[in-house]
Parts: sequence; structure tokens; C-alpha cells
Amino acid sequence: MVWLIILVAVGLVFAPAMWLRPSARQQRVMRLRDAASRTGVRVRLEPSPLHNDGDRMSAYRWPYPAQRPGPDFMLVHDDQASVALKPFVEGWRWRKEPLQTLPASLRERFAALLAELPSDAVAVESNAEALTLWWDESLEPTVFAPLAGDLAELRDGLAGRPDRPTARPPLQGP
Repeated sequence: MVWLIILVAVGLVFAPAMWLRPSARQQRVMRLRDAASRTGVRVRLEPSPLHNDGDRMSAYRWPYPAQRPGPDFMLVHDDQASVALKPFVEGWRWRKEPLQTLPASLRERFAALLAELPSDAVAVESNAEALTLWWDESLEPTVFAPLAGDLAELRDGLAGRPDRPTARPPLQGP
């Protein structure tokens, strides 16, 4: 009987520690975020870009070089977009279209990349600072690595195409 009481007491002591252990999904997401961070991707949980959604979502950012800012745009997956938004390619609509038209080769690369994105990708956004993928982190790190490389190539193609020109120093008089 004493042994039973000791076992129950030990079980009660260690039970909370077992609850603190990360789940299999949490462990996979931690590995994914670590792998992404090692390649220069900035990973943060931020307020969702979707309207009327108070949740936080994973934002994976590929920063543009400071001297070569990117264009401003946001593409939303059809599952989350209104039919009133202008279509870009199958399954994606512009919420905010870039002011400068993208070159045909870059548009083709972009369209191919959008077709490769996982089904839980909800938006692709760009601003002067970074290209951002908003998604629910469904991939394993080994599967995400080639996609991350493709997104880095897209970022490099978009860099230096800002919608707003950079400020120039004022002209000096004689």
C-alpha cells in the first residue's frame, strides 16, 4: 500500500512536466523555423493579413537589400479572396497590385512559384523591406528548402523595383 501511495505521488509530481513537452507538430514547426532562419528568412508570428481575422499567422520574410527595395503588392489565395478582386493566375487574386508592371519573365517565374506553394499558403506580400509568405507551416524542413530557394530567387528578381522612387538629395546651387 505504501508503494502505491509513493507511485501516485511521483506520478503527480511528473505529470505537469509531461504536459509541458511540445507536441509532434510543435517540434516539426520548431525545426522548420530553425532551418528557415539559418537561410536568412525572418520568421515571426504577426496579425493575419486577412480581413476580419484576429488570429496570428506565421510570416516568413525574405528581406530586400536596403539599396534595392521591392514593389508593394499583396496576392491572396482564392480560398480567402473575394471574387471582386482581380485574378493574377489560377487560384490567386491581387488585393493590392504593384504600380509597375512586372516583366513577363518575372511574371512567369512568379506564377510557377505560386503553383508550387502548399495548400495552406494564404497570401504573398511584398513591400519595400521584404517579400513575405503567410502560411500555416505545413511542410517539413527538407521539403521547404527548395521552395525557400525559389522564393529567394523571386525576391532577387523583384529587388530594385520599388513602387515609390527613393528620395534624392536636393540639387546644390552654384
